[in-house]
Amino acid sequence: MTIEAKFRKLGTDNAPGQEVRQTAAGLEALMRGEALEGRPVDFSHGDVDAHEPTPGAFDLFSAGVASGGVQAYTEYRGDLGIRDLLASRLAAFTGAPVDARDGLIITPGTQGALFLAVAATVARGDKVAIVQPDYFANRKLVEFFEGEMVPVQLDYVSADETRAGLDLTGLEDAFKAGARVFLFSNPNNPAGVVYSAEEIGQIAALAARYGATVIADQLYSRLRYAGASYTHLRAEAAVDAENVVTIMGPSKTESLSGYRLGVAFGSRAIIARMEKLQAIVSLRAAGYSQAVLRGWFDEAPGWMEDRIARHQAIRDELLRVLRGCEGVFARTPQAGSYLFPRLPKLAVAPAEFVKILRLQAGVVVTPGTEFSPHTADSVRLNFSQDHEAAVAAAQRIVALVERYRA
Repeated sequence: MTIEAKFRKLGTDNAPGQEVRQTAAGLEALMRGEALEGRPVDFSHGDVDAHEPTPGAFDLFSAGVASGGVQAYTEYRGDLGIRDLLASRLAAFTGAPVDARDGLIITPGTQGALFLAVAATVARGDKVAIVQPDYFANRKLVEFFEGEMVPVQLDYVSADETRAGLDLTGLEDAFKAGARVFLFSNPNNPAGVVYSAEEIGQIAALAARYGATVIADQLYSRLRYAGASYTHLRAEAAVDAENVVTIMGPSKTESLSGYRLGVAFGSRAIIARMEKLQAIVSLRAAGYSQAVLRGWFDEAPGWMEDRIARHQAIRDELLRVLRGCEGVFARTPQAGSYLFPRLPKLAVAPAEFVKILRLQAGVVVTPGTEFSPHTADSVRLNFSQDHEAAVAAAQRIVALVERYRA
């Protein structure tokens, strides 16, 4: 593979936040009617103005700055005092011990953690089982490190509300075919479904049987809605702790994305490899930002419950609007802030409709093809937005679906 081909696979045109680089070339002849008025809404990422960062975050950052060099130049895997704090909190949350010294690393965002984890477990030609649909970077990272993807389907449409819908037979087939790494997000990004205890138990058992490493992206595991139960893979009895890495961070639920913080914890051997790579990529997560993690999992009583309730209210109203449009399917997210509605057949191609939404409705969504080649008729909405503006934007989406219906 040439270097040009390698980077072509990392195409960012449709990635969240990159829509501003798109042009309207060729769309004029396709567009019908006039633009719809309304406040622009960018559903490609959350609105940290509508849902502000956890109280006290900036004070902790300022304290980190005031402490000077001791906070600016931490060891590569992050300040040990902060890791000690996080280890006990993460252990209590996930139900399994966390080794602060050797089994935890602070990274520049969860995206940084994901990059390091894949780089530390995948070499050229290695087979990696990934879920479809799932977070768009999973596929791109495997391709970048010249691994071989083995897709495993997630039938979130047909599965009942108690299951995410993972094809467990397909996962075992992937392991039989030689996959030695399984990479997935729970709750799923983009569908917002949560893997059942049975599904997680089967994943753990299969990984143990075939000696596979599992990278579990649990970025949204704190933002769980009423009735949703959650099972942490790393706490399963069948799992080999040295073959599991869990990734989390405060960028989404806690609206701390601007501080670029993430953590990875689990396998000591994999964390050690991640540190070696971080040392030559970024040295460390930004030292002053690390100080903000002192407040993570230590929010004021009721703060998290209020944040969940606000998001659930937005979720429910958006579902009502979208489901009111004939032909739209939208499964109720059990956690996280993503909706992944499937649209009816339109008179324009899905990729064109995504651009038309931006131009005629002032609404930015992420195309379904970012998450799977089988979900071109779907779009992802991050509903961590201003409530009123999000509902109005969803109504404009429905209006344009009707305008462009085939």
